[in-house]
Amino acid sequence: METLRNYLETMFINLPNTPKVQRAKNELWQMMEDKYTELREEGKTENEAVGTVIAEFGNLSELAEELGLDECPEGEPVNFLSMKDAKSFINAKARHAFMIALGVFLLIVSICPLFVADGLNSMIEDDAFEVYGIALFFVFAAAGIGCIVYSAVSVSRWSYIRNGQWHTDYATTNYVHQRREIFKTGYALLLTFGIILCVVSVVPIILADAISRDFEAWFIEDIAAAVMVLIFAVGVFMIVYGPIKLHSFKTLLSLNRYDTVGSNYTTGQKEAVHYENRYMAAVMSVYWPTVVCLYLIWSFLTFDWYISWIIWPVAAVVAIFIKNVAGGRKEPK
Repeated sequence: METLRNYLETMFINLPNTPKVQRAKNELWQMMEDKYTELREEGKTENEAVGTVIAEFGNLSELAEELGLDECPEGEPVNFLSMKDAKSFINAKARHAFMIALGVFLLIVSICPLFVADGLNSMIEDDAFEVYGIALFFVFAAAGIGCIVYSAVSVSRWSYIRNGQWHTDYATTNYVHQRREIFKTGYALLLTFGIILCVVSVVPIILADAISRDFEAWFIEDIAAAVMVLIFAVGVFMIVYGPIKLHSFKTLLSLNRYDTVGSNYTTGQKEAVHYENRYMAAVMSVYWPTVVCLYLIWSFLTFDWYISWIIWPVAAVVAIFIKNVAGGRKEPK
């Protein structure tokens, strides 16, 4: 029966999403289901029954009048993204998300060697530590940039699915929808623990300040600063990784046009905001995670919490401006 359902949805996927077409689809499904049941009761195998039903009801043009359609609506030619390609795309985007998050992580922790070197230098009084710290800073920064560039290049091979000519069939859409629902729990945990780590990252500095005053071990503050940055970087990694991976599911679920029957497969296809410019779409996919990172970096490095909140209304205004200028549109439900 799943084969028949997928075949039926494929027949109607790119037709206008109107009440008349929906009624015709439901009527045809009832006819196919009744015929399948009848054939199975006659002793036909499942494959035989499916083949017979498709042969009898597989031509929508011949059934248009019987289904209450004045004429068979003609949809645009459909190119289907296969289940295999959808799985490959999801895996590729997961690697992309990891590499981007890792790149950001390495860029943030690149300043840790400077703190450690300063602490060791004040404790041992050897200027060589500063040289090592600077060298490691550039190594970590270069590695971070390398991760981001490599990820952007490797994922570019999937840019073709954004040209508006690709669709996902019923089975593939349901698979992507299920994967997205499963990941939502992990996404919530990543975001929650990421924010928690960013907030508690200041604790080592507070403890180090008390310890250094009691024992006059001032190098502890430098080590604590490095630990703070490391904890903060782990939190940012979680915050960045989750939304980018989640966006891969939204991309696939938004391939079917909102004004066609295919848009009814999952609610996710009606939730996405689309941008005419694919590069702007890529930028907006990481826009809010970037804003969160900038807010946290600004707040924890300067402790100007009383003013850093201004980044949120400014970011919201910029997002609205980009949506209006770049052709972003929220598809109606």
